[in-house]
Amino acid sequence: MSNQAIKRKTAFKKARAIAPLYTGGPVTATQNGLWLVTCVGEQAVLTDLEHGIEICRFAGDTETITALCATPSGKHLLVFTSSMALRVYEMPVSSTPIPTPVPPVRVISRAHDAPVHVCKADPTSTYLASGAADGTVKVWDIARGFPTHVLRGHGGVVSALAWSYPRTAGLETRKMRLFTASIDTRIRVWDLTQGAEQARAGKQVKPEAVLEGHVSVPRGLDITEDGRWLISGGRDQVVLVWDMAEKKHKKSVKGKDKETWPVLMNTITALERVEAVGILRGDVGEENTIESSSQHEHLRFFTAGEKGVVRIWDGRTGHVIRAFGEERDALPEDQEEQRQILDAFLVPSISSIVSIHADQNILFHSLSDGTLYRQLIGFNDEIIDAAFLGSGSPPEHVALATNSSLVRVYSTQSFDARLLAGHRDIVLSLAASSSGKLLASGAKDNSARIWGPQETESGWGCVAICEGHAESIGAVVFEREDTPRYLFTGSQDRTIKAWDISTLPGGVEEPTPVRCKSISTTRAHEKDINALDSSPGGALLASGSQDKTAKIWAVDRSHGTLKLLGVCKGHKRGVWSVRFARGTRILATGSGDRTVRLWRLDDYSCLKVFEGHANSVLRVDWLGGEKDGQGQVVSASADGLLKVWDPHTEECIATLDGHEDKVWALTISRDNKTIVSGAADSVVTFWEDCTEEQDAARESARTELVLKEQDFLNYMALQDYRRAIEVALSLGHPGRLLQLFKGLEGDSGVTGSVDVDKVLQTLAPVDLIRLLRYVRDWNTRISSAAIAQRVLHAIVKLRAADEITRAFEGIAVSEEGAGLHDILEALIPYTERHLARMERLVQESYVVDYVLREMDDGLGDEDGEATDGDNTYVRPLVEVPG
Repeated sequence: MSNQAIKRKTAFKKARAIAPLYTGGPVTATQNGLWLVTCVGEQAVLTDLEHGIEICRFAGDTETITALCATPSGKHLLVFTSSMALRVYEMPVSSTPIPTPVPPVRVISRAHDAPVHVCKADPTSTYLASGAADGTVKVWDIARGFPTHVLRGHGGVVSALAWSYPRTAGLETRKMRLFTASIDTRIRVWDLTQGAEQARAGKQVKPEAVLEGHVSVPRGLDITEDGRWLISGGRDQVVLVWDMAEKKHKKSVKGKDKETWPVLMNTITALERVEAVGILRGDVGEENTIESSSQHEHLRFFTAGEKGVVRIWDGRTGHVIRAFGEERDALPEDQEEQRQILDAFLVPSISSIVSIHADQNILFHSLSDGTLYRQLIGFNDEIIDAAFLGSGSPPEHVALATNSSLVRVYSTQSFDARLLAGHRDIVLSLAASSSGKLLASGAKDNSARIWGPQETESGWGCVAICEGHAESIGAVVFEREDTPRYLFTGSQDRTIKAWDISTLPGGVEEPTPVRCKSISTTRAHEKDINALDSSPGGALLASGSQDKTAKIWAVDRSHGTLKLLGVCKGHKRGVWSVRFARGTRILATGSGDRTVRLWRLDDYSCLKVFEGHANSVLRVDWLGGEKDGQGQVVSASADGLLKVWDPHTEECIATLDGHEDKVWALTISRDNKTIVSGAADSVVTFWEDCTEEQDAARESARTELVLKEQDFLNYMALQDYRRAIEVALSLGHPGRLLQLFKGLEGDSGVTGSVDVDKVLQTLAPVDLIRLLRYVRDWNTRISSAAIAQRVLHAIVKLRAADEITRAFEGIAVSEEGAGLHDILEALIPYTERHLARMERLVQESYVVDYVLREMDDGLGDEDGEATDGDNTYVRPLVEVPG
């Protein structure tokens, strides 16, 4: 097959990206449960959970977001920042991504005198309650932007808020209450209707009731829809159930009857610091009916706190009905802190509880079947390595190593991810088997682990452990067969070990990982081993090291031992990546010397050198070539770029720019349609091949161009000037327009044709601007200046000045000098120059006329000449004065 017949992939589009989703702070979801609002840095980000795309970002004020909430109607997002400002945004109406940050529709610069830590909108989406660190709670009218109530008296930071606006029967007036909790351990009940009357009368607004029962700060409040039951949970490890309908009489110290309201009905010990509580509304399975009811025996609620587990409780008995998550004992203190839940809330429309964890993970628990059906990883840190998993096309999952001891397995279609725990230190390398059913990971804990599908919450589990290296494992690779027999690991201890994995259980259902046996150990390099790769079929193994060499090893298929075949020398710095071509005996290497080299495996000589990166080449891989042996090389560099190279021409045929830092991870799907890159900027980018789409679009544009050119010629033949001018303008052919105007002959109209005058008089604004730009360019040349002046004269005469000015309003300036002012600045000097030249020509024409007249009268006879020596003197034709 000739090189010309090979179809190269020359264009790639950014299909999607996994970027930081949550870096800490408050989180909220819309009522339908489809959109999630999180904090990334100083901006709020809106994400479509169903399609896994970022819809928009809300423009911040460069200050940290301290509290936010969305109205139940989903129309507004309300954000408080550490500058004490309240920013009100309108939520988008569709999932179409918005490229620019959404500005606020209202900003209240100093809404509070101290930072706001909690805020919540009322059920009608009319009011917003905000609690500040100075113990002040304000109720805001969202539409008008002013406070309707200012509630004081809290003994410190306001820690929780809850609204109550129950429906009433008959003509009874509905009462709106606000429940507030603060660091003084008390819960206050505010009647907002009565509070408004007190404020109008000039009196201090006082709470309707003050509830005392907690001995530490309450962190969660919720009330049933009918306003009967109030639930409060705090860091004192108890949950209190209050009856808002009952009143209790008891003797005071002076012996008088005193009415107590509300009444504490139950105290439930949670055995953990509670950070969030919520009453369940709806059904959870048939065996455990969970509903909002005025009856105490039907009350169900959830708690979340320091142990990282969401529990559902029976409000009457105080027993746990169900728990989401695993409670693990004897964890290190730092892991214990990372596991705790900071907040949790119920999304009734999707029957789910959303929990926000300290390790920046967001979990979605289904109340109907009790499963974890979605997990969002907020921040991945540096992406070190990546590998596709699954046998589908495209693959179902991609595994990431992210400067952490946890391996992340992402769905390729959404933001859903799972964490694989097992390593005790940072995971440095990943590799998938040829079938995509096994994953190997090497880490700084000197061990490698093999993961496979299991019936667990994460869908994957550790099936084998390989321990034996003395230092970190920086490279792993499976034997390149559908059912691999060996796993090879390369370490900082400069050795390569082969592990027998033929004994792994076929079903991968063993609860205890298998301890693999090292069947061979080879001292391979003089410095750290950075990369390993197995050839198709598994007969060869390549290794790359910091000692600036790549080595080729023969694999004994029966015993797993290695025999050195050759050394590839030529790089000036350490080799970071090695990769066998899929259809030919060629090896590609990437090095810290900023080059990619191709090596011939027959004699281990350098075949090609690709230069173009501005920094170290960290990863290389082959794109295609399985069938025809004519693959392309893809390289990833510390300059943040990916480059696609043609091995035959040694040219870079595509550069993919999607990262702002070192690109450490690179993997290609088996169908060669998707490239995944991950970098130190915490972004994972999916690049899809769009060569065929681009070629089709280019061919379609060429066909359309040919048809339009034919239309132009047809219109000219029919003297249909309107359509001819419109087609020429749409084609962007100023030369054809110039020839059209030159061909106009006659005295009718300003331009020489009445039909053309009508066209110029009714041109659309976009076409008028484009024609004025052409006139500007024609006016710079003497050969076309007359035509330019004629067309310009026609435009100015046939159209009013205001009409021309309005044509430029609202038109995007897509090129330099495209505005009306710029066009005029370019027209004036050339026009003045042309007029001056015409005046000189007119003056010179008078001289010509005089000469011709004198010649007719006998000018130039012998009497008109005088000689002086060898010189001949001719008398001047015109007497010069003086």
